[in-house]
Amino acid sequence: MMQEKIYKGTTTVGLICKDGVVLATEKRATMGSFIASRRAKKIFQIADRVAMTTAGSVGDAQFLARLIAVEASLYEIRKEEKPTIKAIATMVSNLLNSVRYFPYFVQLLIGGVDSRGPSVYSLDLIGGAIEEHEVVATGSGSPTAYGVLEDRYSPDLTTDEGIKLAVRAVYSAMRRDSASGDGIDVVKITEKEYVQLTPEEIEEIISQFSRK
Repeated sequence: MMQEKIYKGTTTVGLICKDGVVLATEKRATMGSFIASRRAKKIFQIADRVAMTTAGSVGDAQFLARLIAVEASLYEIRKEEKPTIKAIATMVSNLLNSVRYFPYFVQLLIGGVDSRGPSVYSLDLIGGAIEEHEVVATGSGSPTAYGVLEDRYSPDLTTDEGIKLAVRAVYSAMRRDSASGDGIDVVKITEKEYVQLTPEEIEEIISQFSRK
């Protein structure tokens, strides 16, 4: 029963594109049927070309984002090289598994671009980590998001095309899942840049397909 309450109330998606990664979330935070916040932050930059999306406990997610960002920075200082996405995912997996009896109530996506190319990992609350090779969605709105993603996804998508698909998937989830809503955050990561879209850019994308 506790796990059902904790995971209820979010939609996050991740896409592997030919030139990078796109991550997107909505902004609603809920406590049961009560909307606790309409501006919840669910995407965090944790390294130069790496981001993490969160579903679950807001407090746990914020703490983990700060901790992982510090650990990634220390890794770079110690080894004199940037950590790979796999290395960061493994680091987080080990951390979550080490406290499995008193877990952080989160479900995470970690994605970005390194010397090996774009990659996305999904992690559960006790550290199970899976490398995703196409698309992934988490949270209560994920069944609707998956319907859109699997219908329209292609490995040949560019990140700019992936942004439109990610927005469409999250928007569709918001229309069907009462625990998801109140706007969308999107991050595009390529070898050259880490970009967070503005609300105006996202609204323009929504207007392109919501008119149809």
